[in-house]
Amino acid sequence: EYGDDKFEQVTPSVSLLAEFPVAIVDTVADEHGTRDLAKTYLDFLYTPQGQDIAARNGLRARDAAVAAKYKAEFPDVRLLTVEDVFGGWAKIQAEHFAAGGLLDQTYGSR
Repeated sequence: EYGDDKFEQVTPSVSLLAEFPVAIVDTVADEHGTRDLAKTYLDFLYTPQGQDIAARNGLRARDAAVAAKYKAEFPDVRLLTVEDVFGGWAKIQAEHFAAGGLLDQTYGSR
């Protein structure tokens, strides 16, 4: 019913570069004694092997060699940055999500 042949993947020619942050949560790492393991994991994410795993699971690799390997799965896209389009995260926060911002204005009267 929901097989791969039931969906069409559409890739836009232009998209916004969305880099998902990863971090070590200090209190958790210290409480569980896992700081070294967490650091090793975070470092691994940016290695060619880590990027390869990400690409196999549908995430666009930033490593040039890995991206070239998966070029057929990820058509060329012109990536714009938050800074270029919106002026940065601080500006987005102030204009859209702060009290009285666009989000409040949009949903405030509901």
